[in-house]
Amino acid sequence: MEEMTIKDVAKKCGVGVSTVSRAINNHPDINPETKKMVMDVIRQMGYVPNNSARNLKRVDAKCIAVLIKGITNPFFSAVIQVIEAEVQKKKYAMVMQHVEAYENELEVALELIKEKRLRGIIFLGGTYYHDPKQLEKLNVPFVFSTIGTVQGDERIRTYSNIAVDDRVESRKMVDYLLDLGHRRIAIVVEGTAAESVGQLRLEGYRDALSARGIDVDENLILEVRDKIDPYSMENGYKTMREFLATETEFTAVFAIADFLAVGVCRALYEAGLRIPEDVSVAGYDGIPIGKFYTPQLTTICQPVEAMAKKTVTLLLDVISGKAEHEHITFPAELIIRESTGKPK
Repeated sequence: MEEMTIKDVAKKCGVGVSTVSRAINNHPDINPETKKMVMDVIRQMGYVPNNSARNLKRVDAKCIAVLIKGITNPFFSAVIQVIEAEVQKKKYAMVMQHVEAYENELEVALELIKEKRLRGIIFLGGTYYHDPKQLEKLNVPFVFSTIGTVQGDERIRTYSNIAVDDRVESRKMVDYLLDLGHRRIAIVVEGTAAESVGQLRLEGYRDALSARGIDVDENLILEVRDKIDPYSMENGYKTMREFLATETEFTAVFAIADFLAVGVCRALYEAGLRIPEDVSVAGYDGIPIGKFYTPQLTTICQPVEAMAKKTVTLLLDVISGKAEHEHITFPAELIIRESTGKPK
């Protein structure tokens, strides 16, 4: 009988290898329910952890890893497809690793580097600020893709970053709603304290209102409750239902992701409100569902294909020594569709 590996346990549990490792090592950064489930499976399978990781199957040395934080967000589906195609063209192997919302993506990357002979790493999603000490431990080239960096951060010289300016693009959307005549604009966000693109988009919202001399009403900042899958349609739906129950006055809603916006629309429809006659709704990302939903969704469209292709090209050029690290900001596009209009 073949020796059981940590990968076998991960597959049985439906989680990543890093999550199993956290459970085994009693790491504090793991959901207690997930940890219990992993340990129960380990006992059932009779797995004996190998601390040295010498016997873990290693992949081909010409391999890069893609770590995805927020894999349920359909925005990443298109990004991953392009990255996979570009990686294959360059004759590289690719390992995909799902990072849970509560996990630190750098810690997951460090675990992965120990287990596989990686040449580079692509991070999709996640936070825009990271522990400098952990960044220094990553001994392979890496690119943060679709994630902005903190301006003036000296550490950005040691890695690459490709993204749109989420703060600027968010302000563009809110400016558009203000130009239509809306003044009571609600925003659905991941969390007011999250160091993520959601926080940057919230700052763009605040910037737009401040520039017009409009006080920010904190009652119009709607924070989703479910942090495990923050950008889901269900989160948008539940958040808007709870908000409607407060009977707070508003004429427009800006959801920081299209999937959230679709959930918002459903809640408004069930409440007997028309879109955009009674309430305008806008999203962010430009995923296909927005074009085919009724009403078609006004959104900020990110140039997915261009960003994904540049991500792979830049990483492989850095690996081969053909290029230095770069920090590239792509422009996004405001797509005006049926879900927004002038207030009553």
